[in-house]
Amino acid sequence: MVFYFTSAVVEPPYTIYMGKDKYENEDLIKYGWPEDIWFHVDKLSSAHVYLRLPKGVTINDIPPEVLIDCAQLVKNNSIQGCKMNNIGVVYTPWSNLKKTGDMDVGQIGFHRQKEVKTVAVEKKVNEIVNRLEKTKEERFPDLAAEKESRDREERNEKKAQLQEQKRREKDEQKKKKETDKLKCYSSLMKSENMQTNEEGYDSDDFM
Repeated sequence: MVFYFTSAVVEPPYTIYMGKDKYENEDLIKYGWPEDIWFHVDKLSSAHVYLRLPKGVTINDIPPEVLIDCAQLVKNNSIQGCKMNNIGVVYTPWSNLKKTGDMDVGQIGFHRQKEVKTVAVEKKVNEIVNRLEKTKEERFPDLAAEKESRDREERNEKKAQLQEQKRREKDEQKKKKETDKLKCYSSLMKSENMQTNEEGYDSDDFM
C-alpha cells in the first residue's frame, strides 16, 4: 500500500507519497522516477517520503511551501521525530539513493553525499499536517508497470526529439546547398564575368 498526499499550497499542486512500511519502501526505492525527491528524518527512523516533481523542475526549484509540507509530513511519520523539536530532514534526488545487497530492508545510502540537502524543522505544525492528512489516499499501484510506462514515454520523447533534430539538420543542409547554388549563379551573371560578341572576336577574324 502507498499513501498519496496533495500539497496544494502552490498551483499546480504537487504529489507527495510514501510507503505503508519498510517493504513498500523497498519497492519505492527500486521503482522510483528520476523526477522524485526522497525525504527522511536525519539520523532517526522515519517514513520514506517522496515528492514528485514536474518535468523540468529540479531539487533547487522546489517551492519553499512545498518543501515545508514534505518536511512536516516526514516529521509526523517518525516515532521519535514527531516528539522532538529542532530536527533535520534530509532530502535528495531519487537517483542519488544507493542500495546494496548487504543493507537491511528499507535501508539506503547515497552515491554522492554532496547532493544531500537538509531542511531544519523547528516543531510540528498541526495545521500543515492536518491539511495534508485530509488529502490522504490509499492506493495499491503497480509500481513496476508505472515505472516502465514512464520510461517508455521518455524513450519515445527522446526518439521524437532525435527525429526532429535530424529533420532540422536536413532542412538546413538543403537551404545551404540552395544558397550556395544561388551565390554561384549570381557570380556567373556579374558583368565582368560575361562576354559580348564584340569582346569575344577580333575584327581581323573576318578578313
